[in-house]
Amino acid sequence: MQHFSSSGIDIAYIDEGEGDPILLIHGFASNVQVNWVDTGWVRTLTRAGYRVIALDNRGHGESEKLYDEKYYGAPLMAEDARRLLEHLNIQSAHIMGYSMGARITAFLLKNHRSFVRSAIFGGYGINMARAIAGRHPIAKALEKGSIDDVVNRTARTFRAFAESTGSDLKALATCYRAASEIIAIDDLKSIKAPVLVAVGTLDVIGGSATKLAEIIPGAEALEIKDRDHMKAVGDTSYKEGVLAFLKRVG
Repeated sequence: MQHFSSSGIDIAYIDEGEGDPILLIHGFASNVQVNWVDTGWVRTLTRAGYRVIALDNRGHGESEKLYDEKYYGAPLMAEDARRLLEHLNIQSAHIMGYSMGARITAFLLKNHRSFVRSAIFGGYGINMARAIAGRHPIAKALEKGSIDDVVNRTARTFRAFAESTGSDLKALATCYRAASEIIAIDDLKSIKAPVLVAVGTLDVIGGSATKLAEIIPGAEALEIKDRDHMKAVGDTSYKEGVLAFLKRVG
């Protein structure tokens, strides 16, 4: 992976392929490799003629680990995405975020509209407009000495995933505690870029794709059939839907 400094924070990224640029922003406890390479997204998009840029969010993957909540939150992490585009001299790109990455994408749209050619909110439907539930139990689960000490089922799932991605658990706990920003309904209603909302029909974390799309003017909804939050990301119908959307918006 390549690296650049985002206002003093070391951020790792990939830049592959040629054509119209698309920036990929992964979800919580994931990274470029797990979210976008292993699922076939980078291969799918480069073969379709896109230049694929994807970053490890701060606290994740090969990017710098930070242990103070003031260094996290979707608006700050959106600035990393914006600075990466500036670093690569890209004035505008398609942006696709999954889960936490979708929330980051929403703040990039809110604060730096000119950089966003189109937006794809993956794994986050109507719950994007709601407060993040269960932050403290999940953060505490990440800090436990062993996953065997985690009783809460949801928190245990997060811990298991974080361990499977080889993550820095302390950095993730800090990041999760800082994840309090809600993208306001009025901000969603004011979005003018083309938007696709893609969520699994069994995804209780993301919520309804259709309900979120109804709030955003002109947005499209893609319901990924019979997939939950974890399994939707690599689904073939998700890839096909995104490629069709990108072709439509040009």
